[in-house]
Amino acid sequence: MKPEILGTKTLWEGNFLRSILITYRNSRGETIPWEAFQRIGVRGIVAVVPFTAGGEILLIKQFRPPLGRYVVEFPAGLNDKDEPLEEVARRELLEETGYRADKLKAIAEGPLSSGASTEILSVYLAEEVVYTGRQRLDEVEEIEVIRLPVNGFHERLVRLRDDETYIDLKIPGLFELARREKGS
Repeated sequence: MKPEILGTKTLWEGNFLRSILITYRNSRGETIPWEAFQRIGVRGIVAVVPFTAGGEILLIKQFRPPLGRYVVEFPAGLNDKDEPLEEVARRELLEETGYRADKLKAIAEGPLSSGASTEILSVYLAEEVVYTGRQRLDEVEEIEVIRLPVNGFHERLVRLRDDETYIDLKIPGLFELARREKGS
């Protein structure tokens, strides 16, 4: 027997998140309740793996209140304006880093936290991004742009972690996937 979703019920709803109770039947025929969360008004999440013409890769460092720490991650954002995901990726890269991507290539799609969230992340490769000026941050964002050389990337990435800063675990795998896609 294949697992089957039997129903979904909202447990609570805030301004940006909704807690849901999913009831499903597992492969043994048992009915199981499962709690998860959804983002309200979001039609996808994007991340961008940006490479400069000078052989660098761009990362961002920002404070993440749920963790109480800074996190080094790829530029990313929410599709909360009902745009095509590629346009969201282009916009978020420009806003968070001040760099423009003329060409994007979709390289991955998948869940972020499949046991707790309905979120699906779409990842784009951006080659030869061009600096256009300063960041255009949202009022709640405080973002530091980090440029690391592609050569020795992993060694330098590890050095960014300290008592106040986590490294997003998606970075190494997405970096390797993007590097393979661009053929370097």
